[in-house]
Amino acid sequence: MVIGGYGHVGQQICLQLSDVYPGQVFAAGRSYEKAEQFARQTNGRVRPFQIDVRQPMDTDWMDETRLVIMCLDQDDTSFAETCLRSGIDYLDISAKGAYIEKLAKVHQQQLNATAVLSVGLAPGLTNLLAAKAASILTSVEQIDISIMLGLGDQHGKAAIEWTLDHVHTDYELTKNHQRKKVKSFTGGKRIDFGKTLGKRQAYQFPFSDQQTLPSTLHVPSVTTRLCFDSGVATRAFALTRKLGMTSLLTMPKIKERAISLIQSAQMGTDQYAVKVEAVGMKGNEIHRAALGIKGRDESQATAQVASAVALHVLSKQFQAGVFHIEELFSLAYENGDFALVDQKTKEKHALALRASLLTA
Repeated sequence: MVIGGYGHVGQQICLQLSDVYPGQVFAAGRSYEKAEQFARQTNGRVRPFQIDVRQPMDTDWMDETRLVIMCLDQDDTSFAETCLRSGIDYLDISAKGAYIEKLAKVHQQQLNATAVLSVGLAPGLTNLLAAKAASILTSVEQIDISIMLGLGDQHGKAAIEWTLDHVHTDYELTKNHQRKKVKSFTGGKRIDFGKTLGKRQAYQFPFSDQQTLPSTLHVPSVTTRLCFDSGVATRAFALTRKLGMTSLLTMPKIKERAISLIQSAQMGTDQYAVKVEAVGMKGNEIHRAALGIKGRDESQATAQVASAVALHVLSKQFQAGVFHIEELFSLAYENGDFALVDQKTKEKHALALRASLLTA
C-alpha cells in the first residue's frame, strides 16, 4: 500500500513495484476518485484504495497488507506505530526531521515489523553516500552534504510546498556533539559540484539527514546545504531570508502564488546533484573523502530508492525495529550502474537512476 500513491512520487513508486507485483500494489489516499483515476491508467497493475491516516482507522485492510510506503508528511507517529505493531513493514520517504526523530525513538520491543526511514534522495542517497565516504576514513570529524535541485524539474506540488515551508525556519544541527540552532538558508558555502556543474553557493537547509547521521554514523558534526541549478533563484532566496522577508512565504495566498510560479516557470533544468565530503583521519594524517552523484529527475531518484528498499523488505524478513537506510543498506556502483545492497546478505537490487558519479 503506497499512501499518497497518486501523488507525483507515489505514482512512480506504484508503477515500479507493479512491474514485480502486478495487481498487488494499492495507490491509497483520502481521495478514492484520484486513486481510481490513476489506477485506471495502469490497466489493473495498480489498484485504488481510500484511507485517511489522520482519522480513526478501519483495520480490515491490515490482514492483507505486507508493506506500507508513506509518501505524505506527518507529525503524528500513531499510524506508523499501528502498522509496525500489526506486523506490517513500513517505509517513509519524509525529509521532516522532527517526525523522523520521533519515530526513530519508538520502543523496538513493542514492534513486530521493520521500519526503514530516510528513504529517497535527501534523505536517502545522501545518507548512503555519507556512510560510504565515512568508511574511507579511520575516524570522521565532520560531514558536509550539499544538494543542488533543478528548478526545471517536474516537482510535485507537495515537494515545492515543503521547500517553501522550510526556507523560513529555525532548526537544529549537530556541531561537535552539541545541538546548535541555526536559521535556514544562512551559513552559505561555496561547493564544487564537478567540472560540468561548477561551483555554487549553497545554504544550510533542514534536511533530516544532518539530524540523524551524527547518531547512526557516530560523527561529531554534520551539515546539509541546499542550492538550486539557477544561481539567480538561490541568491534570491538567500537575500529574502537575510532581509527577513521569507515569512511572507508562509502566508497561504502568497505561498500558493509562489508554487504556481515555480511550477510554470521555464527556469532551470531537471538536473540534481549531491556532494558529500567527510573530513577526518586516515592513518596518522588529516584526510578528505568526497563522493557525489549527478542526475536528472529527483522524484524518479526518490521513487527508485523507495522501490529498491521495498523489494529488499518484501523478499525476506528483517529485524523488527526502526532503522535508517544506511543502517541496513549500502550503495554500490559498478560498470555505470547503481545498486542497493543488503549489508548482511550482500543481495542487490538495481537502482535505475538517471545519474552518474560526479567528476572533478
